[in-house]
Order: sequence, then C-alpha cells, then structure tokens
Amino acid sequence: MNAIELSIFSSRLNAVCDEMGAVLQRAAFSPNIRDRLDFSCAVFDVQGELCAQAAHIPVHLGSMAYAMRDIVKDINWQAGDMVVVNDPFLGGTHLPDVTLIAPVFIAEQLMGFVANRAHHADIGGYSPGSMPISKSLEEEGIVIPPQLLLKGGEIIQSVMKSILDVTRNKTIGEGDFAAQISANRTGVIRLTDLIKKVSVSSYQTALDELNEYAFTIARGVLASIPNGDYQFYDVMDDDGLGNKDLAIKLTLKVKDSTVHADFAGTDPQTTGNINCPMSVVAAAVYYVFRCLMPDYTPACEGSFKPITIAAPEGCLLNAKRPAAVAAGNVETSTRIVDVVMGALAKAIPDKIPAASHGSMNNIAMGSIEGGSIEGSRIDGGRIDGGRIDGGRIDGGNSNGGGAHQDRHWDYYETMGGGMGAGPIHDGLSAVQTHMTNTRNTPVEVMESNYPVRVIRYAIREGTGGLGQHRGGDGLIREFEFTDTTTVTLLTERRVHAPWGSLGGANGQCGVNKLNNVVMPAKFSTTVEKNDCLVIETAGGGGWGKAD
Repeated sequence: MNAIELSIFSSRLNAVCDEMGAVLQRAAFSPNIRDRLDFSCAVFDVQGELCAQAAHIPVHLGSMAYAMRDIVKDINWQAGDMVVVNDPFLGGTHLPDVTLIAPVFIAEQLMGFVANRAHHADIGGYSPGSMPISKSLEEEGIVIPPQLLLKGGEIIQSVMKSILDVTRNKTIGEGDFAAQISANRTGVIRLTDLIKKVSVSSYQTALDELNEYAFTIARGVLASIPNGDYQFYDVMDDDGLGNKDLAIKLTLKVKDSTVHADFAGTDPQTTGNINCPMSVVAAAVYYVFRCLMPDYTPACEGSFKPITIAAPEGCLLNAKRPAAVAAGNVETSTRIVDVVMGALAKAIPDKIPAASHGSMNNIAMGSIEGGSIEGSRIDGGRIDGGRIDGGRIDGGNSNGGGAHQDRHWDYYETMGGGMGAGPIHDGLSAVQTHMTNTRNTPVEVMESNYPVRVIRYAIREGTGGLGQHRGGDGLIREFEFTDTTTVTLLTERRVHAPWGSLGGANGQCGVNKLNNVVMPAKFSTTVEKNDCLVIETAGGGGWGKAD
C-alpha cells in the first residue's frame, strides 16, 4: 500500500471505533456514560493485538491493548458471541470498568474483535458509586471473569441476571449493558463491511503494514532519546487506610530505539485500594510514550512494541489477588505518568512538561434504600455519630440505622485540575489530564437526577506553579446535599504537591472540606440534608525559572 492508501485504511478503522462510541453514548442510560463519556472503543486483530482505537480514555485503551491477547486466546469463539469481563487480574482495570468483546467472522473465518469498556457507577460495591475505601477486591463489587454474555446473538439471561442482581438500580444497569451490546454489534457490522470491501487478504496485509509503519515511527521517536538509565520516584499521599507516602520508583532504560520501564524498588502492595494490576501500569507507560509520537501515528500494536515493562510481583504496581484496586486505575495510574515523565525530563528536559494536578479527584455518592452507612465522626472534626479511621467507616452497615431513602441512586464523577506547564506553553486550568479525558457532568444533569445542588463551580485562582511558563490552576466544586447521602472521595496531591520542572515552582496541593472541616484525601461518610462538601483540586507545576 502507498502512504495515501495506508492513511485511508487507518482512518476507516478509526471510524469504526468512533461510530461504536457514538452508539454507546446515545443509547446509555446513566449520566456517567451518556454525559461524562466514561467509555472507550477499539478494534483488535485475531491474536488480540490492537488495530485501532477512538480518542477515548487512555487508561481504558492502553490496558486493553496490554491484556486482550490473554483474554481472547482460550475462548472457542462463534459468530454472535460476546464475552464480558471486569476482573482486574484477568485483563480488567477495576471492577466498575466492564468490557464487552465481540468476534468478527467472514465466511466462518475469525478476523478479529471489537470491544468496548464502560464505567458502571454501580457494580455492587459496598458503598454507593462502587468506589469504596476497600481492603479487598470483593468489597468493590461483583468480579466477572471472562465469560459469555451473548451466545449466538442471544443474551444468556442467567449471566446478565447474576450481574444485575448485585446492583441497586437494575434498569440503569440493564440499559447501559444494552448500549454496550449495541455498540459492539455496530462495530461488527462496520468492520465486516470494511473487510469485505477490501478482501480478507488485503485486510490482513494492510494490518501488517499499519503495524510496521507505527513501529517505524515509534523507534524513530525513541531514537531521539539519549541512551542511558534515568531514575525517578514519587509517592502516593496514602491508601485511605493509614498507610502514607507509598513510593513508586522507576529506572527507565533507553537503548538503541527501545525502552524498558523497570519499577523495581516500588513499595509492596498495600492494604487500601491504590494497588494496580499490570494492565493499568502498561496503560500509563504506553500513554506517555504515545504522547511523544506525532499525531498521525496509528494507534495500533506496532507503536508499543519497542516498549517493555517490569514490576516486582506483589508490589504496588503488580499486586496479587485479592488486593483492592479501585483507586489504582484512577489515582495510581496518574502518578505512574508523573514518574515516567519525571524520568524522561532527565533525558529530554526540553520536551517534557511539569507535573499536572495528579489526581482524577474521584467522587462517588448515592443512597441505599432502607438505610445508609452508619457513622461519621472524623478525627479532627465532628460531623455526627460513629467514627472513621484512616478514611474508612468502622462499624458501618447498609441495613438500617440511617435515614430511609425512597430510591436507589449511584453517581460517580472525576474532576479536573491544573495542567503542568511545558517548554512552550502555560498549563491549562481546570481540565482533565493524562489518564482520563472525560467530560464533567453538567450541573443541570446532576441536579435534575440526584438530591444534590452545585453551589459553586469555579477556577481555583493562583494555584498553578510559577515559572517561565506557569502551571494551570485547579478548580473548586461545592456540593450541597438535599437528602441523606453516602459520599466517598478518592483523591491525591493533598499532601505532596505536583512538581515543577527546570526551576519552575510546584503547584498548590488540593483540599477537601466537609462543612468547613478539612478532610483526608480519601474518606467515606454519610452526609445529611444541607451539608456542604467542597473539593478544591491541585494546580499544575510551573516550567523553567521565572524571569
């Protein structure tokens, strides 16, 4: 294929992913998928290697690229099948991210797969929003190993029921699964049409050439990084259960257009939920190097082949079952990006920005009909009744003892902050960075669906680090609750500030406040009517010394 033909082929594959995403968004029931766009779509070849992806969520797509080979190889695929999985230790990321995979056949020949991954705000976790301050995987919701959800085009009702039965709002869950199924069916139709149009042999040849082209670009970019070993480390604020300053260490070994990311020396896995499976680590590492590549680089397996990754088994970044991982996907992945960029800043300082705000600033909330989690006194400030230790409610339960709620609801959102400044630009303010690019939930959508008012939504002025180029500012979002609600926050950069680069100042740390009481980075509690929660996110680091 010539360059023009290859570019058109790549665009056609990307269009399949884009249309899948459009179907998923428009058919979804939950605001988390429909409005925030917390989903991703991709195309894979028959071995499970990435062929194309839409510009959706980096942590979803990189992890799928890493894990799909192991998922698809042991299944006897038939036309019309779809497999569902969310197990973080068998190809998932964290339990709310549920993946559906469908095979594509041409005349009984398996040609590849389409897949989508969407975040379900309720997957049966013990607190509303299914992002609890957890100690084990099972506390975070239902664990779904790879298994058939559809057989021959028909839903296996027993499997669907086993998933929906753990959720608190089956209508929302069923609607979101229907949207995911529809997205995959659309992908199967469009990819089938494409393959038939170009022919099976031409499609396979085009995939080989696309991967070779991406591989050539990737090696060319890596060749611009001087050979050497570059070290960097950073720390997580805490795990929500009293363990603090957990280190992530990296030696980045660059040699002859290849890179090996070695995380030896990283702290062991911890009690709380900031542990990661290797698929999440891969997503973060791939993302950083993909950012160094030109925009026209195909998003396929070839672009990742010169990059290898290692982390000691049982460490924070290669946790063993049944470690809790809910925040590893959202918070630890973001810190891995900072560590990889910090190492690269020693090799190519004129190309690497300062640290961004360094957290997805996760908020999960909701109610459980017939009761709410009991408890609520926090060390350093009283709210009412019970006690929270290290951010986790002790003695709480969801079977009475709290105010009665007349309906189930679950809500989840991530919030932006300040972007790190770079060699030629100031950082943007109040934006999502790095491992997520979801939208915010519109205030009108939130207030019309849930017993919550958004009192303030503003840029947190002056929180970006100073420098030759200034870091972006964080944001402020203030919630007032109009009914008893269980709230969980999983945030970072509340203790350790986003670092500046080449003499630029650090960004300011974020702050969480409940009724004007400063709260931990990670906590869960029950709030009452008229309580106010304020989340102030961190600013980005500055770049270069100020004039």
